[in-house]
Amino acid sequence: MTAKGYWIGRIDVADEAGYRAYIAANAEAFARYGARFLVRGGPFEAVEGTARSRNVVIEFPSLDAARACYLSPEYQAAKALREPVSVGDLVIIEGYAGPQPGD
Repeated sequence: MTAKGYWIGRIDVADEAGYRAYIAANAEAFARYGARFLVRGGPFEAVEGTARSRNVVIEFPSLDAARACYLSPEYQAAKALREPVSVGDLVIIEGYAGPQPGD
């Protein structure tokens, strides 16, 4: 079984209208690469370290799909809309499919 890939994003948005344009533009790339939102904003509690105002976790069928989505022309066009209106951190990471506590 192939491990899934994930984007973990933490974003501070300076211009909500501009950010909405990014959200509309990223839908094409996300649909093409099988993205599924697990976390998309919402209330949160920062119990350690620093936080940003918006948190997102996006699941992809594989790490390769997560990388390909980020590098795609469709996402890069959307990203160009995001960059002037927000600042953030994005990590692309492979999921874990090994033993869990209690297994």
